[in-house]
Amino acid sequence: MTQPFQPLTARSREESHRAATPLELFFDLCFVVAVAQAGAQLVHAVAENHTGEGIINYAMIFFAIWWAWMNFSWFASAYDNDDVLYRVVTFVQIAGVLILAAGVSRAFEEHDFLVVYLGYVVMRLALATQWLRAAHHATDPAERTMCRRYAGGVVAVQIGWLALLLAPEGARPWVFLVMALAEMAVPLYAEKKKPSSWHPHHIAERYGLFTIIVLGETVAAATVAVKSGVTEHDALGELLPIAAGGLLLVFAAWWIYFVVPAHDRLTSSRQGFLWGYGHYVIFASAAAVGAGLEIAVEQAVGKAHISTLAASASVTIPSAIFLLSVWLLHARYFKVGLAQQLVLPVSALLILLCSFAGHWAVLCAGLVAAATVAVGVTLTSRNPSTRAGAGAAGTG
Repeated sequence: MTQPFQPLTARSREESHRAATPLELFFDLCFVVAVAQAGAQLVHAVAENHTGEGIINYAMIFFAIWWAWMNFSWFASAYDNDDVLYRVVTFVQIAGVLILAAGVSRAFEEHDFLVVYLGYVVMRLALATQWLRAAHHATDPAERTMCRRYAGGVVAVQIGWLALLLAPEGARPWVFLVMALAEMAVPLYAEKKKPSSWHPHHIAERYGLFTIIVLGETVAAATVAVKSGVTEHDALGELLPIAAGGLLLVFAAWWIYFVVPAHDRLTSSRQGFLWGYGHYVIFASAAAVGAGLEIAVEQAVGKAHISTLAASASVTIPSAIFLLSVWLLHARYFKVGLAQQLVLPVSALLILLCSFAGHWAVLCAGLVAAATVAVGVTLTSRNPSTRAGAGAAGTG
């Protein structure tokens, strides 16, 4: 039974059977709202031929979503004691996420980040409270210093984000870049002498679950777009290749991401930082695939004011980026021989070339992704040295 108050002390990295909690799963699901809002706004921007502006806004908003999720996930991996106070403070953070999601449309359309900022204030004050609570219960002076550095850094950077509200519109992307770097510097500074006790298996599972959620949102967005196209425009023939190709891309993305034991790469804080930060590209590109499929549907039924090539590229480019980023972050460390190493980079290049296949571009990209999985399975089954490490169901 959950206790009202327990010491918020560090959990052991050696803890066995560490799995995501129902509260963490609930937390992730609430982030789907924000991810969906960001994707919808990207669709609108690209469909109206404001691609450059839309991509910049999407990158900024998705960073805010991803970083808030990151902050909670790594803290929870090290300190989750599941008492009543911990749960209540986490609910406050969830409320902040929903406030942030409510401000996404305004940030895209009017470049007004006030609501997004207020959502962040709620989340970050709750997070700083958690770090201060952990510092209060820490018995190791180095750990206490680390917790206080986290709390102070989170509050300081949050104050710094005021510049995004006050700066001229043209300067905001540069303000964002500086503040994003400041955000990512806080964990490096806080854990300079004493790393937090995050759990490798738990972190790998948390990232895997969020990947599933983002891919699921991609399927949902594409399904709604196809349904709308069929209902309003009676364009089933034009939409079937997009739907089939999109499903193949999502299925292949799932297979490729989960085929290797990601936790095996998380053996140090340095690797943890690189792996954790690099997932911004994986998550953002996976969500962008869903937006791209919506754009391709809208272009096919005549609702998007862009060329077929641009609509195709909105799917193929994020798909290729996803494959390359998964390969760079962890897949390549489990591949033996040149053939296995080249599968994902070559597949990414071929998917990019599919952009020029006209109305069949998405289906061609999906077929390439499916072939990538098939080739990977074949190469893995033929190489005994990788069969045990990556599993008999491995991929390139």
